[in-house]
Amino acid sequence: MGIRHTFPIPIPLPIPMRLSIIIVSWNTKELLRECLLSALADAQDSALDAETWVVDNASSDGTPQMVRDEFPQVRLIASETNLGFAAGNNAALRALGFPDRLDSQPDAVLLLNPDTIIKPGALRAMVDFLLAEPKVGIVGANLQFGDGSFQHGAYGFPGLWQLAIELLPLPGRLYESRLNGRYPIEWYERGEPFPIDHPLGAAMMVRAEAIWQAGLLDETYKMYVEEVDWAWRIKQRGWAAYCVPSAHIVHFGGQSTGQIRTESFINLWQSRYHFYRIRYHGWRLALARKIVQWGMKRIARQTPALAEACHRVVAIWRDM
Repeated sequence: MGIRHTFPIPIPLPIPMRLSIIIVSWNTKELLRECLLSALADAQDSALDAETWVVDNASSDGTPQMVRDEFPQVRLIASETNLGFAAGNNAALRALGFPDRLDSQPDAVLLLNPDTIIKPGALRAMVDFLLAEPKVGIVGANLQFGDGSFQHGAYGFPGLWQLAIELLPLPGRLYESRLNGRYPIEWYERGEPFPIDHPLGAAMMVRAEAIWQAGLLDETYKMYVEEVDWAWRIKQRGWAAYCVPSAHIVHFGGQSTGQIRTESFINLWQSRYHFYRIRYHGWRLALARKIVQWGMKRIARQTPALAEACHRVVAIWRDM
């Protein structure tokens, strides 16, 4: 399974690690308020040396003013345009001095979605694990939906099987399998940290040294898959990625992208193609193109409302 140890590992207070929490928001004011309350409370209760940044992507719901009025301790970057996920997080990372190496920088950065609630002790569990395991560059959490049900918070890197299982009429039992990049629920329930390819970007803690080596997020991804690409590059430089099941975080999911569903669907598949085009070549990329073309035609027949979007996705995978 990889790194073995007894968890939790006792570490005396105060914890000698500085943490910066970065939250990119877009028209999620009420959710962001609850997210900030939970993050600030957990950082304080865990005696963490932490600061929080909010990058607002030109929200029209009063988010920047809410942050200024209710959370003066939070560092706010109010963008006049929607930067997206990658560029939004990079704006805060650059403000912290990354990707250069500076003594004033935090030891780790947590990318956190605004539609999350940090459960007590989650930040401490993630930080403790980074402190205990110097070869680990990425840490993910144990996510759950708003109703308390389980949510996959970690995945294997995308490949041909994931495309086929999602798009083609294959047996439904494959959906939760390792072939589809899922890790068994039992691994989460066991409570022991386990190795992964990448965590969901909703809660992704990254060691500063890994950022110095891999650089910032790739801003050519318009939306989605940015954290997958980042984890790939970080792991290529020798860092391990782990999920820490004792770190519980609620993730409501899709609260920003749900405001533009059709556009989000197209952005998702455009970003997936960008990832496959960079990481896979030859027959693998050719077969991936075929699977997406078959799958999109199938979706268009089953869901007429998405037909035009499916045609655009087919064109993207054919022409790019």
